[in-house]
Amino acid sequence: MVRPRSRVSKVCVVGPLAPFADDFRSMLKASGYTPLTIVNQLRLMAHLSRWMEVGHYVAADLSGELLQDYLAAAHAAGRVSLCSQGGLVHLLRVLGIAPAKPAPAPGSAARDLLASFRGHLLQERGLTESTATAYCLRAARFLGWSAVDGNVTGLTAGDVTRAVLRESRNVSVGSAQFFVAALRSFLRFCFVEGLLPTDLSAAALAITGRRRSSVPRGISRKDARALLDTCDRRQAAGRRDYAVILILLRLGLRAGEVASLTLDDIDWRAAEIVVHGKGRRDERLRLPRDVGEAIVGYLKRGRPTTTSRAVFVRRIAPIGPLGRGGVSFIVRYASVRAGLAPIGAHRLRHTLACQMVSAGVPLPEISQVLRHRSLGSTANYARVDLEGLRGLAQPWPGGEW
Repeated sequence: MVRPRSRVSKVCVVGPLAPFADDFRSMLKASGYTPLTIVNQLRLMAHLSRWMEVGHYVAADLSGELLQDYLAAAHAAGRVSLCSQGGLVHLLRVLGIAPAKPAPAPGSAARDLLASFRGHLLQERGLTESTATAYCLRAARFLGWSAVDGNVTGLTAGDVTRAVLRESRNVSVGSAQFFVAALRSFLRFCFVEGLLPTDLSAAALAITGRRRSSVPRGISRKDARALLDTCDRRQAAGRRDYAVILILLRLGLRAGEVASLTLDDIDWRAAEIVVHGKGRRDERLRLPRDVGEAIVGYLKRGRPTTTSRAVFVRRIAPIGPLGRGGVSFIVRYASVRAGLAPIGAHRLRHTLACQMVSAGVPLPEISQVLRHRSLGSTANYARVDLEGLRGLAQPWPGGEW
């Protein structure tokens, strides 16, 4: 694929921002942006610098508020292309300028309460950033219905029940159950902090629903091979995707655990990797030879040049860590290329567990491989062994039908 280029090889930046032009250009290049994008960003910088020079501003005057004035003036003059808050993101970063924040709106006490709740989830409960964010979003929804000002002292069990009923009318059973879990956690936090005189978490009653049996489902060895074969290892993207899928299949990692792997987590001499699992638990796993070779192939001939320490990075600028969603997309896209029904990254974790069950590996050992905190989580895979379960079944009273 031909990378887009611009006929303009150099943009001259004059005015108060001229001393920062070289650093800005270097930052954009290091982030993997194309020459065309770099030229457009430098043009935006040059236009802003000239506007500041006409207004007799110096670099020290640049702030989020001044940028809002610049955007208003640029839009009034009909210059809309690139002149937006989003277009200035990279320039703000290199200049160390924070975007303008809107004036505080009513309900700041509620925001402070949610910030404290988020800190509690991250520091005391050990939840991941994504889970803490999801919990806070649901807690904010509850406050918007029952305590807009953030004062939870007067909450009652009826408020909690009405919130659960309101949520359950609009979402699926699974989403409603997650809302209840987040709400219970929030109410317990408020009680422990002394904001609620009574623990109202029990008022958030569990939501049940008819569901089909959730027997863990893996994929066959043939389908697993097909996923790997769709990765063109002659290309950089194929080498990355091959390594990601192989790690999921061989080690049973979660998508977020693959995304959080860094170069410092790999001990090549000991053939081990450090996995950052749930609850901020770090564990060392053996690095199989084929997985190690796949990672080396990607690092040598596929990984873009970047200052990021993440093992797997994006191919499209800004180059940075791949992210959990990126790992899941790799698996899903590979399954489509292979002609399979779309599957997610977690199905490959199930695949490893199901293969171990079929091979007769005891549940405690499977639990260690999957890094489950409780053997009860691993026991879910016992249902995969249908032949073994038939041997445990008792005869039906009264004989055969």
